Amino acid sequence: MLLDPEKTLFVRGATPVLVLADAPVHLALPPLVAPDGAVPPCEGWSLVPRLTLCVVDGPGDHGCVVPALAAPVLGGADGGAAPSGMADWCLDVERVGGAVVLSLDQLPEVLDWPVLLSSGVARGGFMPALA
Repeated sequence: MLLDPEKTLFVRGATPVLVLADAPVHLALPPLVAPDGAVPPCEGWSLVPRLTLCVVDGPGDHGCVVPALAAPVLGGADGGAAPSGMADWCLDVERVGGAVVLSLDQLPEVLDWPVLLSSGVARGGFMPALA
């Protein structure tokens, strides 16, 4: 299922993050609670990061496609949503072998990682990247 790019946020960093809002896979993902910051693996799920599309693939028929080139990217030198930001996010994912995927009811106004990882409102985990 195609997810509206306005309901996603790609975040660059030491461990790249993909934040999904109102995603069709939300309830299929495991609850994410990582108060110490150690995000558990998301068993049975994988990520295919590409410049134009990003696929979140789960067990069975669960999964979604994000039109990545149109989605916002935070972090990096440009600090904005330029296409080069998405290319850099993909390189970050390749470097660490995957990304953390957080699914929420709606995108937060502020990315407060300690709250997002300990409140129990997020679902997901670390997903390995497929080549």
